[in-house]
Amino acid sequence: MSDLTLRRNAPFDLAPLAAILTDREDLALVNPNAKHPFDPLEWQEKWLAEPDDESFYILDGAGQEVGFFALRVGVGPEVRHLTYVFVTEEARGGVGARMAELVEGAARQLDALTVTLKVETDNAPALNAYLGAGYEELSRRGGMATMRLDLGE
Repeated sequence: MSDLTLRRNAPFDLAPLAAILTDREDLALVNPNAKHPFDPLEWQEKWLAEPDDESFYILDGAGQEVGFFALRVGVGPEVRHLTYVFVTEEARGGVGARMAELVEGAARQLDALTVTLKVETDNAPALNAYLGAGYEELSRRGGMATMRLDLGE
């Protein structure tokens, strides 16, 4: 499924995310602190509430939402922290490299110079996708790897 594209979540709309995050386990993977079932108001007020947060939907070739991620402001405005990454089960499998490209492109549009993220160390497909896309592993703690990608100029 390399024909994935992005749509910026503007105007802010969480209905598509609510539609793809119906499973309790999926929601817990994306955000273990969020209420189940998905509560758009909670996400709007608590998880995606910072003024400079940007979120994006991942679209398949037919224009259907099959994923989501957010880029939050990191240490400074030139750093974006990747969070709330989700791809539907139907869209998974070999999309890691394309996802990394989409994230990098979105971060560049936001004038980021660096992307940081945390990934579970036992999530080998995601960890390998990030390593393959050039992310550097900075540390491991509590079952999580902290990673960084410098975007350069």
